[in-house]
Parts: sequence; structure tokens; C-alpha cells
Amino acid sequence: MSWEEAKDVKIVTKNFGVPDSHKLSVYQQRGGGQAFRKALSLQPAALVDEVKKSNLRGRGGAGFPTGLKWSFIPKGLPKEAPVYLVVNADESEPGTCKDRELLAFDPHLLIEGMLIASYALGCKHAYIYIRGEMMREAEIVEMAIEEAYAAGLLGKDLPAAGGAGTFKLNITLHRGAGAYICGEETGLLNSLEGKRGWPRLKPPFPAVKGLFQAPTVVNNVETLMNIPDIVMRGGEWFANLGMGKSGGTRIVCVSGHVAKPGVFELPMGIPFRSLIYDVCGGIPGGRRLKGLIPGGSSMPPLDASELDVPIEFDALTSDARIKDVELKPGVPYDMGGGKRLKTMAGSGGIVVFDDSTDVVALCARIMKFYAHESCGQCTPCREGSGWLARVCARVARGEGEAGDIDLMANIANGIAGNTICALGEATTWPMLGFLTKFRADFEAKLKLSAKARAA
Repeated sequence: MSWEEAKDVKIVTKNFGVPDSHKLSVYQQRGGGQAFRKALSLQPAALVDEVKKSNLRGRGGAGFPTGLKWSFIPKGLPKEAPVYLVVNADESEPGTCKDRELLAFDPHLLIEGMLIASYALGCKHAYIYIRGEMMREAEIVEMAIEEAYAAGLLGKDLPAAGGAGTFKLNITLHRGAGAYICGEETGLLNSLEGKRGWPRLKPPFPAVKGLFQAPTVVNNVETLMNIPDIVMRGGEWFANLGMGKSGGTRIVCVSGHVAKPGVFELPMGIPFRSLIYDVCGGIPGGRRLKGLIPGGSSMPPLDASELDVPIEFDALTSDARIKDVELKPGVPYDMGGGKRLKTMAGSGGIVVFDDSTDVVALCARIMKFYAHESCGQCTPCREGSGWLARVCARVARGEGEAGDIDLMANIANGIAGNTICALGEATTWPMLGFLTKFRADFEAKLKLSAKARAA
């Protein structure tokens, strides 16, 4: 199905704008709950297979196939062995603001997705780890959980798989304390256990040893909210909505220099050009587009010549490792065969910037964020992120020194691939991306610095 044919399909935002959409009674009046009832009539393995067919990929950033992740839970576990589902609602990526809207407008869609996923995984206790600053959303979700308990959807034995057994789920909401690092799944699990939110070495992966050392699946809010429609309408239907190996629709949060910023549910195949100029009304004030960040601040930017790329996961990625790429003036990242290293769809946070933007200052601001949010566990990230932030800041202030561009590239290459979690890459990818796509802006800053010193 082309993106034009799928442009009016709404899955996770279908209840946005409906009065009292956060209440269980309204959710049920609009068909909510039918998917869970259908799921209970099926075998858990059949549900996992249907999610695999759907090509649903994680909406938290990495785009990992959801059904495949579910299938990693070890088979043949003792009946009493715990399995956990953890919802990552610790939305902290700059430029990203979708999960808070989903939680506020349709918390029962998330709960139904959790019920279905928990039944498929054999989970009896699920957790929602929500960002501490989301006070409004935490209150709404807590009330929705209480409604679900009162209605007998949670905390009660329910007949499952045609009477072959029963299923009961409890849900606990846990508020974080505002640490970006706890968005990383193993850092989140440590925090949920009451420990310092430091990421864990992998393997073992959470599916084998996760929360409380038990098999665990960690899924994003948007990811789980797609599950009810997959159950009701089939994995094939969901897969056909998308493109390539990415099924369904995608929520993007568009901010920056556009006439109509906001949160939009769109087809996977829509190109950035149509998103910016048709959906978001173009660039205000008659200015020209300079570039955009396609998936949250940790993603390398695209320049104005790259707008005809779809917002889909694979369209934006390559297999090249940034640390192995030699940075040269005017030469893009090269992954062989003349192809260009692009970026990643990430968390869907799209930040648009026009030709009035001080790109070096923008990059310096991003570096300051990651230096502040480094947990300090790994030396390359702890020392390197702060070093990058200081060097980039002095270049942005007009105090740069000859060789600073190469210095920043070398620092970044020393971080990437040498840390326990991906915060190292979250720091280096935008740094190297801006240096490559907008190198002229950095060079212009250094020329001004040299003139100022010579005056």
C-alpha cells in the first residue's frame, strides 16, 4: 500500500480529540477491549506469530522487530517462573513528545496492549516506567489502571485459550527521577530495581536475565498501543500499511522552523518533503530549509538535499560504523558502492531548522545535553562527552582554534563503539553528522575566530 493510500489511517491516535477519551467507559464504547477478548481465545504462540507477521518494529528508537523480541523469552520455563513486561515510558529524547500525548489521551489502549502482550509472554506482573516530569500523564495512567482493576481486567483470573487455563495480570506504575540514561532498557531495569540507573553489559540480554534477573521484555508505549489493532485486523493488514520491513504507521513529533508543528500519525512511506511542506505547512517567513534532525537529537542530521527519503527505519540507515569513517572536507560518510551513510528514524522527533540557524550553536547545545546526561560509568563517554561539549562550545562562541574540527572528529571516534550503552553513539553521531553535512559552517566560525585574534 502506498503512503498516499494509507495517509488517513489512524491506529494509536484514533481516539485523540474524543471527549473523555482517557476513561474506560469511553474507550469501551469505541470498541476498546475487543482485541483482548479475542486474544484470550487464542494460544499465546499464535499471538507472537501474528505480531511477527505484522512487521511491527519498536517505536522507541532502534526499530527492532517486536515479535522477534517477544520470541527471545526462553521456552519451557516452569509455570511458576516469573516473566516480566516493562513499558518504557521514560520519554527523554530531545525533540520527542509523542508518548506523553498517547498516555494522556488513550491510556486504556496502552493497558489493552499490555494485557495482550503479557498473555502472549506468560507475564503475570507488568510495569510502566514513566518519566518523573510527566506528572499529568502519571496521574491519568494511574487512574486508568484503577479503572481496569475495578472492571476486573486486572488482578482477576480470566478464562484463557478456550478454557484451557486462566490469565491474571497486575500492573505497577513507577515514576523515574528525570535521568535520560534510564531510557536505555537495562539502565531502566536497574532503576526499577532501586539501583543506580547504570546500563548493564550485554549479554545476557533482558529476555534471558532482565528485571529481578528474570526473563523480561521492554517495549515502548507506542509499540504496545499498536498490538490491539494487530490482533483485531491481522498482522498482514498491519504489514501492508507500511513499507519494506516496517509495518503500520508511525508517530512523528515535528518542531522547529515549520508553520504547523505537532504530533502526527503518518504512513511509513511519507517522505520528509511532504511531511514538512504538506503536513506542516512549510517554513515560516519565506526562509529556506537548511536541514533537519530526523529522529531525536541523537540522530545525525539530513541536509536540504535529502528530503525525498521516507521516514521509515531502513530508508534512513546503513551498515557503516561511524567510528570507521574518515572525515574529509566535502566528503560524506561512505559505506561503499557510492552510497551515503544516512541516519536513523530513532524516536520520531523531527527538528527542522532553516537557513537562519547557527548550526554550530545548535550542535554545541546538543553536545551540552549529552555531556550532562552521561551517567559516568564508561570513561570514553564520561570524559569524551564533556570534552566534545567544551570544544564545540568554544567554536560556537567564536573562540575556536585551528584543528578543532579534526579534534572533535577524533574525540567522537574515540567514544563510538567503546561504551556499554548507546549514549556514546548518541553523542558522537550528531557530532560527526553535523561536521560532515555542515562542515562549511564550522570552518566559517574558525575563520572568524582567526580574524578576531589577528585584529
